[in-house]
Amino acid sequence: MAEGAALRAVRSCLAAFPREARELGWMESVPYLDRPPSPLEFYREWVSPNKPCIIQNAIGHWPALHKWTLAYLREVVGRKVVSVAVTPNGYADAVFHNRFVMPEERQMPFMDFLDIVEKKVTSPNVFYVQKQCSNLTEEFPELICDVQPDIPWMSEALGKKPDAVNFWLGESAAVTSLHKDHYENLYCVISGEKRFLLHPPSDRPFIPYELYQAATYKVSEDGSFEIVDEKTADKVPWIPLDPLNPNLEQYPEYAQAKPLQCTVKAGEMLYLPSLWFHHVQQSHGCIAVNYWYDMEYDLKYSYYQLLDCLTKAVKVL
Repeated sequence: MAEGAALRAVRSCLAAFPREARELGWMESVPYLDRPPSPLEFYREWVSPNKPCIIQNAIGHWPALHKWTLAYLREVVGRKVVSVAVTPNGYADAVFHNRFVMPEERQMPFMDFLDIVEKKVTSPNVFYVQKQCSNLTEEFPELICDVQPDIPWMSEALGKKPDAVNFWLGESAAVTSLHKDHYENLYCVISGEKRFLLHPPSDRPFIPYELYQAATYKVSEDGSFEIVDEKTADKVPWIPLDPLNPNLEQYPEYAQAKPLQCTVKAGEMLYLPSLWFHHVQQSHGCIAVNYWYDMEYDLKYSYYQLLDCLTKAVKVL
């Protein structure tokens, strides 16, 4: 009896968390700012309350906006060998066949990658420059002068420089599965557009996580892909659900979640707060740069950890 009462209390608490969060600060859509904010304004209005926004007229002075055509990138980067994520289905770092499957990290000349993006060469696979280890500074330093090494008002607001600055370019079939990051993220689209589906951290009780065997796509001798288990790796907690086509019979709780959707166009910047769940699609050949600033492990993080622990506890019970 006592255990049943405790379980009901926890379930009631979990149901109340998202509802109260929505009542306190729910938005029907991602708001737009028509100019970059001051550091104080940005921290007070967006970082502290953990709310996303799309900022216009923040990167209009970047040379990249008019210089970064595929022809320009071909000329400047040329045949330099870079890291490219290759998959048979466009899903890198995603659940597939009951595994958490990572892409093949192929080292290839950048010009050969551009031939595939421009469809000068056909391939049944999906290619995406997406290595998230500050690849703009590590693999594409010749392009930094066309953007900025950091976003000054963000760096001042947070009192730190970004941990990583990443360069993204790929095919429209490349999809980023639903996940969250421990970063304050400024995502800047240079050309094309990115389509984001977002969930606030308070939706955690409705978003399923499972533990999966880590695995990697490997190319076999006949050119097809096989999935090879990473036998020494720990199991990976990941979200198996596709938010664009959710299986509500398998994950009925997701029906209570309230996603936001937005499109970030060329010249715009999305502020994606830490711990927000996001699923990303893109137009073909979309080019973007993002800045990852390490989050503060403060009360917001403790709140999320409590919510996560309660959600897991209810599942076990």
